[in-house]
Amino acid sequence: MPPKGRGPQGHVQNPKGRAQNPKGRPLDPRDRALDPKGRPPESRGRAIDPNEPTHPNSRALDPRLRQADRKARANAPRPRGMGPKPRQPDRPVPPKAPKPPREPRPVFREIAPGSAAARALPRVVIAGRPNAGKSSLFNRLLRRRKAVVDPTPGVTRDVIEAVAVFDDRAVLLVDTGGFEGDETGAHLDRTVRDTSLTAVEGAALVVYVLDGKAGLSPADEAAAVELRRRNAPVLFVVNKLDSAARLTGTNEFFRLGADELVPVSAAHGHGMGELVDRILELTPAIEIGPADDAIRVAIVGRPNAGKSSLVNRLLGFERAIVDATAGTTRDSLDTLLEVGGSRYVLVDTAGIRRRSKVQDPLERSSVGSAIEALSRADVAVLVIDSVEGLTTQDQKLAALAWNEGRALVLVVNKWALSTEKPKVYLEKITHDMPTLGGFPMLTTSARTGAGVDAILPAVKRVAAAHAVEMQTARLNQVVTDAVAAQEPPAVQGRRPRFYYAAQVGRRPPAVVIFASIPHGIHPSYERYLCNKITDAFHLKGTPLRLSFRARH
Repeated sequence: MPPKGRGPQGHVQNPKGRAQNPKGRPLDPRDRALDPKGRPPESRGRAIDPNEPTHPNSRALDPRLRQADRKARANAPRPRGMGPKPRQPDRPVPPKAPKPPREPRPVFREIAPGSAAARALPRVVIAGRPNAGKSSLFNRLLRRRKAVVDPTPGVTRDVIEAVAVFDDRAVLLVDTGGFEGDETGAHLDRTVRDTSLTAVEGAALVVYVLDGKAGLSPADEAAAVELRRRNAPVLFVVNKLDSAARLTGTNEFFRLGADELVPVSAAHGHGMGELVDRILELTPAIEIGPADDAIRVAIVGRPNAGKSSLVNRLLGFERAIVDATAGTTRDSLDTLLEVGGSRYVLVDTAGIRRRSKVQDPLERSSVGSAIEALSRADVAVLVIDSVEGLTTQDQKLAALAWNEGRALVLVVNKWALSTEKPKVYLEKITHDMPTLGGFPMLTTSARTGAGVDAILPAVKRVAAAHAVEMQTARLNQVVTDAVAAQEPPAVQGRRPRFYYAAQVGRRPPAVVIFASIPHGIHPSYERYLCNKITDAFHLKGTPLRLSFRARH
């Protein structure tokens, strides 16, 4: 029989019949769950610490309780006789040394090739036979991907120019196509060779790139003879020396009559420091001039639409190689043009086809270079083939330029082959694709020159709209008049109210309107306000970024 007042397990029973532990506290049902037989913790041979992490009532599981326990122990009174806890002296904190003033780094804007600042710099021409690594070296010296690089020989066809800045020095780098020593080959190959030889004339230094992996070839020997005949200063660079074993095989290149050889690896960046030092030693030091605020114009379109012919017609000379084969242009070519006191940088780009048709990695790189040039431009000139007519791809390219925030001008090229009247043709385009009706549209013929003179004035107008500065008072008056003429639709019984409008960006222009319900403005009413602002400030041809914000 259990003792009087105790339950069957030896637990003390309170007057209400609930089991208690020997200390008089009610037994936690979870303690019983710890043992299948329902025995108390004291009867299992050891007592469970309530602060033990495995206990259901553990305080260690709650970080707030652990922090409270630490504070209680820190503030607990010391035992009698020990006296107050001595205060630890504060550690002396050494004063922080003042930071030296940071010297402002020189910031150089991109200098347009052909500008006055670029023409004053020494020209360093990178030449060599096909697939020697010229474009890879060109990109490595620029520290950005400017030229298209591919293992296929003969990728570079046109002459690519860019300004390379090394600390306080700068040079005008020129990348050329494959430099063959003879005049044999197809028409396109001969044109590339002649263009490369023309680029060598007047160069301050010619960096001739040799293929250290393939070794010396008869084309290199013929090229060295041609360069000596032209009295060009040459620095021979042996590329593709990726391992120490290949360094031992460079002695054969001394047969070219070189005084020194600079071993490099453009793919891995080996030897770039020595090459830059030699380039700066062999070229005159010229102070970098101020950058030009020229209008960057990207000529985009589908392949074989006549973009390069249009650029050559605007420039007045053969800057880009023109061929009947689609996809002749692969790199983006920058050329400065000054007309009537205005300066333009014309960027000829590769043709952009539909994404599903772009399978070749080389074409994919060319398309990426064209899109990158479009993102850096102020105005995009979309060239449309009048023979094939306006296609869905043309509309996608227009949407791409618009979404990138570029001003847009539509140019219908090859108009000499069309039999329709220009006004009827442009009205048909506007009827078929109303989204293109808000852009300036021109009809030209790059072969005959008809209508080409109207391109640059249209570019200048949309560029001015692209960089417009709106007066705040007039902008608010335009918005007020637009709201008075047509109120915004109500949102859940409440009509939005407009408090204030301000311009917050340029290129493209951006306007923010403070409203009572900024997220309730209907898209149709947003387009209505955009059209009113566009008409008031003559923003035809440039995108307008309109946003709404709550007033705080």
